Amino acid sequence: MQTHLQATLSEPFKNRSTTKTSRFWTVLTALFLSLSFSAPSYSHRGAKDEVDICRFKVGTEKVHFTAYTPTFSQNEGYCRFIPNVGLTNLIFDYEGKKLRDVSVEFEVTKEPEGTRIFYQEPQKTKTGTVKADIDFTQYGAGDYLAHVTIVQDGEKLDTHLPFVVGTAETKIHWGRYLFTFLLIAALVMIGITYLSRRNQAGQENSGV
Repeated sequence: MQTHLQATLSEPFKNRSTTKTSRFWTVLTALFLSLSFSAPSYSHRGAKDEVDICRFKVGTEKVHFTAYTPTFSQNEGYCRFIPNVGLTNLIFDYEGKKLRDVSVEFEVTKEPEGTRIFYQEPQKTKTGTVKADIDFTQYGAGDYLAHVTIVQDGEKLDTHLPFVVGTAETKIHWGRYLFTFLLIAALVMIGITYLSRRNQAGQENSGV
């Protein structure tokens, strides 16, 4: 009789423990999937008011920068991180119309030396799009700067856009995977500890 009563009293605790365990692993799985599929995209053209690392300001106007590596990725675009070293099409799109009426100078340099690898003299671009074709195999992987300079009435307003060719994207992905792994491992340890304590407490209560 006493054994049957203990079993009856312990049953709700077992059900609660099972339910909480199921919820914990469901939440953990959902978190893992969300982290796995939320890898950063460097080819994103954001919505009008969305933060977009491919967009930068030149004076009061905005320019969108996109890099294409047709040999490696066909029509896929990049901006701050270009994964492959090779022939690359750098595209600068004016998002407003004001820049079309002023002279703008374009230059690309290899850093930290500051070696010029591309230059377009100041001129008005009525189409609103400037293209620079650069074969980075001549200069190698590393850090680069795109200089976009407004030239008007003898004055210059220079804007710098840093980007990396051939190395940074791989490092960032590995860093993100390591962070995700450590985060999940920490959550698993916390969850196991919590559930163990709950189960122990439940067993003690069921034995009363």
